[in-house]
Amino acid sequence: MFETILKDIQAVKERDPAARSTLEILLTYPGLHALFLHRIAHFFYRNHLKLIARLLSHINRFLTGIEIHPGAEIGKGVFIDHGMGVVIGETAVIKDNVTLYQGVVLGGTGKERGKRHPTVEKGAVIACGAMVLGSFTVGENARVGAGAVVLNSVPANSTVVGVPAKVVIQDGRRVSKLDHASVPDPCIQQVGKMNAQIALLEERILQLEERLKKQELKIS
Repeated sequence: MFETILKDIQAVKERDPAARSTLEILLTYPGLHALFLHRIAHFFYRNHLKLIARLLSHINRFLTGIEIHPGAEIGKGVFIDHGMGVVIGETAVIKDNVTLYQGVVLGGTGKERGKRHPTVEKGAVIACGAMVLGSFTVGENARVGAGAVVLNSVPANSTVVGVPAKVVIQDGRRVSKLDHASVPDPCIQQVGKMNAQIALLEERILQLEERLKKQELKIS
């Protein structure tokens, strides 16, 4: 446990240029506090004291703004930078030296049972606001762009971006060009569907009105 905490502190020193001293890190980094409390909660969870584990997890969320289910497995040297709004599900597995930024969600789709959250391999970086949803693997040293929605496995040494996320860099070589101007906007798509449905309903109303008029003429 002590060795793991030292690795977590070292990860902050190496990856955050704003970190000036060990004391500052221990006192002011909520991501480190969240990991420390989670490791205690995970100990209770593994030893079948799940209510205590969940209570610790709840306190952890209240104190740090980071929600980690006590069942999640988290390796050494993990760095949660800023961390507000981070959510890590019960069956998520995070290997050594992973970096997570604020607003990251390692969640499920609500359709699976058993292993339903992602596995994040060593050295991966998941940028702010990214949502990784489902039981699949984010490969070693992979990069997930800010705001991406990842629904499928991410290859090792690759970069994925977009909604849904697509591979744009693999092994340092660009494999796909992301044209932000042509990325579909889900809100616009939904509005377009609603407009089409409204137009269809208006057409049906006009047809019904014409039928009613014809019936009135026949009666008169």
